[in-house]
Amino acid sequence: MSDIIKNRLQSLRRDMKIHQIDAVIIPSGDAHQSEYIASHWAIRAWISGFTGSAGTLIVLMDGAALWTDPRYFIQAEKELTNSGITLHKQTIPHAPEHVPWLSHKLKAGQRIGIDSRLFSISQMDYIRTLFSSRDLIISPIYNPFDRLWAERPALPNTPVFEHTPHFCGDSNIEKINTLRNKLTLHQADYLLISTLDDIAWVLNLRGSDIPFNPLFYAYLLVGKEECFLFMNENKIPPYLNHKLYNEKIRVLPYDSITESLLRLVNEATIIIHPESLNAAIHSILPAENIIPQPNWVMELKAIKSEKEISHIKKAMQKDGVALISAFIWLENSIHNGEVITEYDFAEKCAFFRSQQEDYRGESFPAIIGFNSNGAIIHYHPAQGQAATIKKGGLLLVDSGGQYLDGTTDITRTIFLGDNPPDKIKKHFTLVLKGFISLAKAHFPAGTVGMQLDTLARRYLWQEGLNYPHGTGHGVGFYLSVHEGPQGFATNPATSRGTTAFKSGMITTNEPGVYLEGEYGIRIENILVCREKDHNFLHFEDLTLFPISQTLTDVRLLNQDEKEWLNNYHQMVWDCLSPIISDDEKAWLNKQCLPI
Repeated sequence: MSDIIKNRLQSLRRDMKIHQIDAVIIPSGDAHQSEYIASHWAIRAWISGFTGSAGTLIVLMDGAALWTDPRYFIQAEKELTNSGITLHKQTIPHAPEHVPWLSHKLKAGQRIGIDSRLFSISQMDYIRTLFSSRDLIISPIYNPFDRLWAERPALPNTPVFEHTPHFCGDSNIEKINTLRNKLTLHQADYLLISTLDDIAWVLNLRGSDIPFNPLFYAYLLVGKEECFLFMNENKIPPYLNHKLYNEKIRVLPYDSITESLLRLVNEATIIIHPESLNAAIHSILPAENIIPQPNWVMELKAIKSEKEISHIKKAMQKDGVALISAFIWLENSIHNGEVITEYDFAEKCAFFRSQQEDYRGESFPAIIGFNSNGAIIHYHPAQGQAATIKKGGLLLVDSGGQYLDGTTDITRTIFLGDNPPDKIKKHFTLVLKGFISLAKAHFPAGTVGMQLDTLARRYLWQEGLNYPHGTGHGVGFYLSVHEGPQGFATNPATSRGTTAFKSGMITTNEPGVYLEGEYGIRIENILVCREKDHNFLHFEDLTLFPISQTLTDVRLLNQDEKEWLNNYHQMVWDCLSPIISDDEKAWLNKQCLPI
């Protein structure tokens, strides 16, 4: 593979020489600033061989460098071996550390090639400011990959479908009218939405253009009287096309977005979100017509309605039932001496979920890490290369499902056997104590993710331990498993650390500890934020699956923590036992016994 990557880099450098480009910046996203992308946009992975979801590649005439965050350090070191690409380990996740590095690498007058479709307005403003101060020149329409990538996949052409009123909190017209009221308030004519999960949420439509995400490639222009949906019309079934037409939602070709905006917004004012709209579209809009605003849709969809929360609880119940079947299968298979790999178990988790009503696929590629593979935070087992799961080892299982009534994301760590080493039990229990501390937090309105994040780390910190990722992210409602704006994070580089929690927000709680070459431990539930009293908030656990008591050192738990764990397991038992078989009840009862 390293020779293939070297050849691709050399092909790019030949193209750079022809077009007088001295450096190229290649990010991970697509023209919609998506975290997960269709294979058409996987340029950075194709040219570098690094397959993580976050990272930026810079290619120079005499070298190449890639920046990624701590979740991917171990993976990147492996995948970049002998590629000629130097790994730079980001000290602050998501921070643009590559930009000042490049500005000092180049000399005045040199040119940087950028495909401005792949950069937000805010990102491009930062790049321009820093590069112009050093007299560097930006070529904003450099896109050589249609020429170089001979077998580049086409943009997906999968059909969209309606997320029916049975599941949705509000109709698409109700959501559009909410946005129109905001347009009136800001004396604007249009709102341009480019983020795919926001478009899907507003229109109550879903698709399958991106693996694991029920999304479709489109732009949406919301006007005071009608909306314009830019996507290929042949992706829309006739009945749905007719419905959209009656709702004054006009469907125009995806590729016509630029010319249509020039015509529609020529003398109109338009609301945009600078952190998500790509710089290429921004460049064709009249500056005097633009009104920058926060992402209204992200803020609206982050707060789930009671109807949505009730559906999500059903999805959690189904997910718990599926995982009971999967873990029982694993234990029985290993007990019977069968050879079971990490990949096999990932497939079984997906299979048992697929037996549940309204299941629509996994919400992300399952992370199944046995022993040292568990320390690779975003490790995904590959068929034929996965480790064998054996007795006497530690297994980290992070997986999730997409159901019409909700998106799930759960991590459990188990020991295959009865007597885990004391070191593992101590580390697991420290993680559990932080997990419980955050789960039972009681905090005033206005509290942000950075403040709450420390609750999950406090016991690890006391032992000189930490974990190199945020403690939690928002979760969509049959949408993206990673959703903004809120979360638990250690720094203000993203909104996860700086957004105040509000009632109805759904967020993961997932502390961990990772010892490279030994093992990884993580526990994850999904929480919903609820009002408590006197302007205070708290969390309610939604995830329904037992937490390993084999790995818990009860001596390290205080009385409040024991009570929390017992109450949680009682809830799991009460919600799942009525709908599972007798054999499954016996297994679950053993897992949920009070301590």
